[in-house]
Amino acid sequence: MVEAQTWTTRRMSNPRLDSSANDQVLDIPATPPGDVRNNNSSTYFSVSPNVSTAMIIASWYLSNIGVLLLNKYLLSFYGFHFPIFLTMLHMVSCAAYSFVAINFLEVVPLQHIHSKRQFLKILALSAIFCFSVVCGNTSLRYLPVSFNQAIGATTPFFTAIFAFVITCKKESGEVYLALLPVVFGIVVASNSEPLFHLFGFLVCLGSTAGRALKSVVQGILLTSEAEKLHSMNLLLYMAPMAAMILLPFTLYIEGNVAAVTAEKARTDPFIIFLLIGNATVAYLVNLTNFLVTKHTSALTLQVLGNAKSAVAAVVSVLIFRNPVTAMGMTGFAVTVMGVVLYSEAKKRSKVTSLTK
Repeated sequence: MVEAQTWTTRRMSNPRLDSSANDQVLDIPATPPGDVRNNNSSTYFSVSPNVSTAMIIASWYLSNIGVLLLNKYLLSFYGFHFPIFLTMLHMVSCAAYSFVAINFLEVVPLQHIHSKRQFLKILALSAIFCFSVVCGNTSLRYLPVSFNQAIGATTPFFTAIFAFVITCKKESGEVYLALLPVVFGIVVASNSEPLFHLFGFLVCLGSTAGRALKSVVQGILLTSEAEKLHSMNLLLYMAPMAAMILLPFTLYIEGNVAAVTAEKARTDPFIIFLLIGNATVAYLVNLTNFLVTKHTSALTLQVLGNAKSAVAAVVSVLIFRNPVTAMGMTGFAVTVMGVVLYSEAKKRSKVTSLTK
């Protein structure tokens, strides 16, 4: 305890000279430490954990759907037909923002690459990641977002195939049975899609397969404790590698992209805002993905992802007014339900294997 300070006061007198006066004692409490003051002041602005989690989930939804819609607008409606260059901008943005988030904001501790072998593994993941993202962005030039999301929902099907082929990992019969409606729904949706485009469909399948392959290969390459990287650190190293991989392809395939972009910027400066905003939202997808997993769980993220595809499809139809058919909507619904059944079957299978 800090002893209270006291003063003797009396009107019209000098306290030091008039010692016979009745003293009035004024207690001045000790100043609390800085951390106590900060905690007291922060209570006025505190947010409950439930509200914080809900805000993070909403941000994840907005960023995921936002980058899809912005990509579609740029590639199909705005006339910016450079999906490889756009993907490279995403990677540059992810590298820059990840560097700031880890080294300055300290969102997660910085991890270093310890060996040449680990570097080559990350480089291999970067190549697969590039293939998946470029194919996904390319498909948006030819397909509506709703159909793109319907095809993307088949990721568990390709994951199960690659896991079996590469690692010889077998799932239970219930898990494989749940994949049947996933495939059947896409067959129904494809046959009734008014804006079906064969090339767009094939590259979208390639994107979905690449996404599944990356998850399987990542599980193989970075499973050891010595080489395992946090998802944010992995993005920090993968993004610049991916940008360097994409640079020669965009120069060779989209050779005049720099001149076209500069010309568009001179005539319409809004494109600069679109590209910067698009690249920023692309990073927010990865950041909010990590935050949702941190505040909930990987299983919750998977469930939210299933619903996200349906929400993105509805929003895209409302914004872009692309035609849909009842059969196409039915096929999409069957696929999403199949993914839900697959998730539940995987969860039961994991519980069963742990109890044995």
